[in-house]
Amino acid sequence: MRVSNKLGDLASKVYENVLLDEVKKYPRPRHIGIITDGNRRYARNVGISENEGHVKGKEKVEEVVDWCMELDIRIVTFYAFSTENFHRNAEEVDFLFHLIDNAFKSLLRDERVYKNKINVRVIGNLSILPAYLRQTIHVVEETTRNFSNYQLNLAIGYGGREEILDAIKRITKDAMAGKINIDELDENKFRAYLYDGRIPDPDLILRTSGEERISNFLLWQSAYSELYFSDVYWPEFSKLDFLRAIYSYQRRQRRFGR
Repeated sequence: MRVSNKLGDLASKVYENVLLDEVKKYPRPRHIGIITDGNRRYARNVGISENEGHVKGKEKVEEVVDWCMELDIRIVTFYAFSTENFHRNAEEVDFLFHLIDNAFKSLLRDERVYKNKINVRVIGNLSILPAYLRQTIHVVEETTRNFSNYQLNLAIGYGGREEILDAIKRITKDAMAGKINIDELDENKFRAYLYDGRIPDPDLILRTSGEERISNFLLWQSAYSELYFSDVYWPEFSKLDFLRAIYSYQRRQRRFGR
């Protein structure tokens, strides 16, 4: 059995290296959006606590950032905590917020952030987050503000419908105050009212765990994104799974409605 497992691992590694070389031959997406789904189901499947599953999910985010940099994918946005996640039990929500807070503090000590000049931003309704987390987010964003080689976005307290509604409310207020002419509103001007209008649309949205929906993630921005769904739970998502997603993207012909 051990010999069989070793041979299987070796074959997978060989295939991974072959696919990596193939993927590097073609243009990669500039921006990937990732719905990190399946932490709790993974935990139940392997017999650990759900909180441990979330920790494994956090560690996977760090891995995927490295894979993106290896392929020179400059922007990645992770769906880290949705507005719907607030409906989970209070203990889990509290654990997740502290996990995210600790992850941000680790970023401040991570030499990769400074070596690779990774700009870190958070999109979402920050007013509904705990004060300690808002403060940590502020420090991280200020610390990395002038970094521009890579961009790491975390969607926290985020909902796509809420983002659009919030934009409409701000547009309405500015129109009533005479700051904008509503008849001149177009897609580019609307984008400026999103949580961060500087972020370009994702070329590819990837979701793990076998679910085939985007669950209120980047609704405005994903109008012409390519979609890819992986059957594995997020903590189990491997580099080979990642390369398969990129390879699938590269085989598609993007028409943008034309």
